[in-house]
Amino acid sequence: MSDSAYQDDRGNKDRSITKPGGSTTQTVRKGGKAVPANSRAFLIGEAMTGGYGKGPDILHSCTIAVDPGEIAVIVGPNGAGKSTAMKAMFGMLDVRSGHVMLDGEDITALTPQDRVIKGMGFVPQTHNIFTSMTVEENLEMGAFIRRDDFRDTMTKVYDLFPILKEKRNQPAGELSGGQRQQVAVGRALMTQPKVLMLDEPTAGVSPIVMDELFDRIIEVARTGIPILMVEQNARQALEIADKAYVLVQGANAHTGTGKELLADDEVRRSFLGG
Repeated sequence: MSDSAYQDDRGNKDRSITKPGGSTTQTVRKGGKAVPANSRAFLIGEAMTGGYGKGPDILHSCTIAVDPGEIAVIVGPNGAGKSTAMKAMFGMLDVRSGHVMLDGEDITALTPQDRVIKGMGFVPQTHNIFTSMTVEENLEMGAFIRRDDFRDTMTKVYDLFPILKEKRNQPAGELSGGQRQQVAVGRALMTQPKVLMLDEPTAGVSPIVMDELFDRIIEVARTGIPILMVEQNARQALEIADKAYVLVQGANAHTGTGKELLADDEVRRSFLGG
């Protein structure tokens, strides 16, 4: 994506993320419609409580939000509900109370497929590419919901990830782990998402590749696309985060800017190794 599309300075922001008032209290069944809503955050999962199927609650009044141009990260110990919170926002589990809103609409009742149409781009941690297809075919699959000419978007993806242009005719399954992640992110960008959600984008890659992926994520945010990211590499993620959420047992334990949480003695001691 060209430098001209970038903002001059992402900056660090620390805004209020919720509005006064209560949240929904009943389980919302998928397959409903989006309804107008009023929220200060562009994407917010507010006071989410829920779990998978008829199982116990994993999330407990959990709130996550992100605004245009921001990077919001979710960190915490193993089993804290980080990926579950993201999946709840994407509609992959029942939200028994609370709600999810995107760009002025309550989308809590929408299926994941309908959320993609509304503008959510979601990159799961694993099984996120078609290994037998070429790199370019994977990117073309990302444009499945579009009816316009997507070649300009593909050019921007290739500008963002030059190695993908070089390997565009190679089966994606032959790529390195870091290159596969670039394919997965690129395919999500082909939908022209209003928000990009990444579940453990640096899992299993080397520190050098992790730094490169984080650089590319920052570039995407500079185009104005909000980034919501679950990440195990907490210290590195907090260094690039405008908003950050530490979850413990499915609930918000600490919330602030990345810089604030990096400077918090309790956060450093409990989650960053001192």
